[in-house]
Amino acid sequence: MRQALRAGLLAALLVVVWPVSGHAYPEKIIKIIVGSAPGGGLDILARAVAQELTTRWGKSVIVENRAGASGLIAAEAVANAAPDGYTWLAVTDQIYLSNRFAFKQLPYNPDGFANISIIAQADQFVLATPDVPANSIRELVSLDHEKPDTLSYGTWGDGSPPQLLYETLNRSAGTKLLGIPYKGVAPVMNALGTNEIQLSVASAGTAGSFMQAGKLKALAIAAKSRSPEFPDIPTTAEEGYPDLQAFIWFGLAAPGGTPATIVEKASVEIRDIARQRAFSERFITSIGWKLIASTPAEMDATIQAELPIIRNMIENAGISPR
Repeated sequence: MRQALRAGLLAALLVVVWPVSGHAYPEKIIKIIVGSAPGGGLDILARAVAQELTTRWGKSVIVENRAGASGLIAAEAVANAAPDGYTWLAVTDQIYLSNRFAFKQLPYNPDGFANISIIAQADQFVLATPDVPANSIRELVSLDHEKPDTLSYGTWGDGSPPQLLYETLNRSAGTKLLGIPYKGVAPVMNALGTNEIQLSVASAGTAGSFMQAGKLKALAIAAKSRSPEFPDIPTTAEEGYPDLQAFIWFGLAAPGGTPATIVEKASVEIRDIARQRAFSERFITSIGWKLIASTPAEMDATIQAELPIIRNMIENAGISPR
C-alpha cells in the first residue's frame, strides 16, 4: 500500500515538475524574426539578446530579418509558426497597437501572441537634416507655412511613430509635410544622410551619434520629459505641441498556444539578461532607452492600457485605415 502511494506521489510530482522545468527546451535552434532591416534599434537589441541566450542555453538563437509592411510580414510569419517555442517575434508596440487601426484587415491577430517580455522603451527625437533652416518645432511650422510641400519625412509604415507625429502636426498646425515610406529605421536614417528626406523621428540609440556629430539636429524630444543624455533639447510640450508624442517599446513574443512553461522560461531568462548591468548599460541605458524587463502579464497589461491612447492619436492625426 505504501509503495503504491509512494509511486502515485512520485508520478504526480513528475507531472508538476516536468512542465515547469521545460524538459529539455531548447533542443534546437531558436529563430527570432525581426520586422525591420538590419542595423535598426530593434535589430541590434534582438541580436544582443540572441547572443546572450546562445551562451546561456548552449543552443543557437539566430535573428532573421523580414522587413517591410509595417511589421506585417514578420508578424504573420510568427503567427503562423508552430507554437513550440522555436520561433519568436521581435515585437514593437506598432505591431500590436497602431497596426490594428491603420489597416482594415491584418494577416495576424494582434491579441493572439504569447507575450514574453517588453525589454526596453525608447523615446523619439524630432529630427531634421542640417540644411533645414529650422531649429525648433515652431520654426519648422513657420518654414512650412512659407514654403509648403517642400519638406518630407521618412516613415517605416502606416501607424509608425513618425507618421503619427508628423500627421498630427499637419492636422494641428496646418503644415503639409509629406510622408515617404521605408522598410525600417535604418533605411530612414540612410535617407536622411543623403538628404532624400529632411525629417523623421528616432531614438537616442539610433540617432545620438549623428546628432553629436552635427549630421542631424533634434528640434525636440517627443516625450513627457527631457532626455538625460541631451538635456538642452526641449520637449514637444515645451514647444507648444503636447499632442506630439512618439515612443517605441521593444519586446519578444511567441506564437499563440506556445506552452506557458516555455514562455515563462524564456521570460525569466530575458529579464535576467536585460537587468545585467553590463548588458543594460551597453544596449539600453547608455543609448537613452529605458529598461522595462516586464513579465508576460505586465506586457499584456501594457498593451491593453495603451490601446485607447494609440486609437486617439491615429484619429487625431486623421489617419484612415487602408
